[in-house]
Amino acid sequence: MGHCEMSLAVAGLSQGEVDEATRRLAGDWSELSSADRAALQFTRKQAATPAAISDADVANLERELGVERAWQVVWWASRCHYMTKVADAFQLPLERENPFEAMPGAQVTR
Repeated sequence: MGHCEMSLAVAGLSQGEVDEATRRLAGDWSELSSADRAALQFTRKQAATPAAISDADVANLERELGVERAWQVVWWASRCHYMTKVADAFQLPLERENPFEAMPGAQVTR
């Protein structure tokens, strides 16, 4: 979750807003739109049981998000899951400082 928190901070959220967002995402999704819930459900399933992803799962994403956004979710979630597996395999520690702060356009608040 650390990289997610860093990304939210770079997007300009305060620490309190980051804490609230991660709390919501880790818990009850009922307040989110059906499209957001579909994306989160897909990525959760993809992380836990990737071989169980079916054409119906992708079709549901396309129905909720549209074809382009659905495939952005598939691609981005696949990339993130891959990077997590690599980091876990090599036991790479999370950076102590936010490496994204120096990126152009970053709006980190403290």
